[in-house]
Amino acid sequence: MKLSIAQNELQKGLARIQSIVEKRNTMPILANALIEATKGKGKNSGALSLAATDLEVGIRGTHPATVETAGAVTASAKKLFEIVRELPEEPVEISVTSNSYLEIRCARAQFSLAGSSAAEYPTLPTFSADNTATVPSLLLGEMIEKTMYAACTDETRYNLNGVYLEILEDSAKLRMVATDGHRLSYVDRALGTDLSGLSNGVIIPRKGLAELKRLVDEDDADEVAIGFDGNSGVACKGDVTLFMRLIEGEFPKYQQVIPNEIKSQLVIEVAGLTQALRRVALLSAERSRAVKFELTEGRLCLSSNNPDLGEAREELDVDYAGEELSIAFNARYMLDALNAVRAKEVHLGFQDSMSPARIVPTDDDDSLAVVMPMRV
Repeated sequence: MKLSIAQNELQKGLARIQSIVEKRNTMPILANALIEATKGKGKNSGALSLAATDLEVGIRGTHPATVETAGAVTASAKKLFEIVRELPEEPVEISVTSNSYLEIRCARAQFSLAGSSAAEYPTLPTFSADNTATVPSLLLGEMIEKTMYAACTDETRYNLNGVYLEILEDSAKLRMVATDGHRLSYVDRALGTDLSGLSNGVIIPRKGLAELKRLVDEDDADEVAIGFDGNSGVACKGDVTLFMRLIEGEFPKYQQVIPNEIKSQLVIEVAGLTQALRRVALLSAERSRAVKFELTEGRLCLSSNNPDLGEAREELDVDYAGEELSIAFNARYMLDALNAVRAKEVHLGFQDSMSPARIVPTDDDDSLAVVMPMRV
């Protein structure tokens, strides 16, 4: 293999795969990047493909390069990235020796990096373009932001370790929902495209969703093609393809957690509530992070108490004329929900002191957050 590629293009491709490569030494080859060069039809054309996988999530990106000799090899993704990142912005020449060493030259710098045969690298799945549907990148990114924070991090609850996608039959909207048992978030959006692979719903793992968010945030394309087949998912954007192994299992009947009967409700400014909640949480119990919400006519009082530190209290003027209510929440869970809705004001609704709080943006009835209460 022998090729030449722009330094910034190579650095961009290697940076993209850093979060994918396996850092645990369960399979040493998974710490490597798969590097493949293919020749084009023209004299100075060709492509360099950079791929990585941890067997759960994989990514492949294709970059323009001048390829003299086609070939494939694997090498440490981390070390290769560190080398390329320090090179000057000049063409990088890469060649592979007979014993799989990468010879890297750029300007007057020269490196020899140990590699291994590409035949040892796991095969990345292939996916037919016929099974994908196009979705606006900004819309998909917004849906991920509003839900991913609520996904469970407890590996023993594997069916909650991701975000559930389903098609709502009554409205043909795509719903994305996540819960960890303490909070829940969902968002509905009309995509105007056919996602037939979601008829029974799929669970995208947290890591796959984080990589998908990075992919849609890149500014090189306005749309991303996504598709699902069996226990695999794929997302394609420009010359980059992301593969994900879906979580097998049944997502819980989350609708049962959402309070439908709201007896106490108020409209409140997110910024004011967030700032007050952060202040009061400073003296909350370290383990529970509990903050009490006390609603009376025209007033919301937030308070916390820590026997080892002291107590905090702050009052907010609100437009409320319902029954008095006292309820407590984990401050971090409530702050996560308020930050994720990305709204100026929200409807904050309660059923009673033992039921979850429902948070709905005043300008978006198609997204919702639920936070479970605490005993204090």
